[in-house]
Amino acid sequence: MGLNALQYTTQQGDTFDMLALDAYNDEGMAAVIINANPLYAGVLVFDAGVTLTIPIVEATSVQTLPPWKR
Repeated sequence: MGLNALQYTTQQGDTFDMLALDAYNDEGMAAVIINANPLYAGVLVFDAGVTLTIPIVEATSVQTLPPWKR
């Protein structure tokens, strides 16, 4: 784990989109977490106790606004 990521231990029922919403305030960013944890890419709902890497994304690199609002 580098300085650009945090470790998270799942709770029963966690999903990638829930984690993305919590970490990035955008469930559409779930792909960032999935890409950082390819062994778990097929998991829809996590059991408790799985350690995942949550990348730290700089706010300036997150492009969630349409181009005309940037």
